[in-house]
Amino acid sequence: MGESLWGGDELDLDGYLARIGFTGTPRADLATLRAVHRGHVAAFPFENLEILLGRPVLLDVPALQDKMVTRRRGGYCYEQNLLLAAALDRVGFSFTGLGARVRMGSDSRRPATHMALAVQADGEQWLCDVGFGGEGLLEPLAFRDGIRERQGDWTFGMEREQKGVRVLRTLHPEGWFDLYAIGPEERFPVDYAVMNHYISTHPRSPFVSRPVVQQTESDHRRNLVGTVLTSTRADGSRDTCEVGVEELPDVLAREFRIELSAADAETLARVYSSGT
Repeated sequence: MGESLWGGDELDLDGYLARIGFTGTPRADLATLRAVHRGHVAAFPFENLEILLGRPVLLDVPALQDKMVTRRRGGYCYEQNLLLAAALDRVGFSFTGLGARVRMGSDSRRPATHMALAVQADGEQWLCDVGFGGEGLLEPLAFRDGIRERQGDWTFGMEREQKGVRVLRTLHPEGWFDLYAIGPEERFPVDYAVMNHYISTHPRSPFVSRPVVQQTESDHRRNLVGTVLTSTRADGSRDTCEVGVEELPDVLAREFRIELSAADAETLARVYSSGT
């Protein structure tokens, strides 16, 4: 039997499930999918720190397991969703990879650089995405045009556009806000390797020049971008503060549960103070 496309045969499933707080026996059903998705979002922060530390972002399953499970770090969309894909593959779910164009409220056409998954469970297809960061889903969302669903204090919806494109939206106090547009084309790990190279190296990528660290919970979202830490609630209220270079390791540990080695903390402080 050959290697699986998504690397489930390389994953220490027990270690992953323990990391996300999943108990019981995983099965290829909606109950397991919901629990794994929610547990993953709660356990792993969104973060781009490897890029700022001068290291390549590795997407093979052993590297993802070592970084995110063993060393208890986070990652950005490809890392997060490829680790989830390996777990779903190992459990026995049927799914396909997706590519999406990030909108974040903008009408401009951006390249397809975001990864998500379409997963089959209990006779229906579900959008699963544990790697969108601060505005992302807490749980799977059914692929139904016009769906509206509340997850914690957050409300999400999906609309169909032309040529099979679907748009994931979230409800802001001022109205619906487009997060990203999902294309109909099936994507594969090799596609994400190309996207990852662009996102982790291109000077116009939003992740190469400043820290972006995010965590979504049921009632608030924490977001560190550059030197500004923001905590946002569903009613639009927020608290913000500036994070000085000397505070950064403590903020990462306290707010996002990211514990850096002394060498990494020193490197990140040097990058952080050079104009990020």
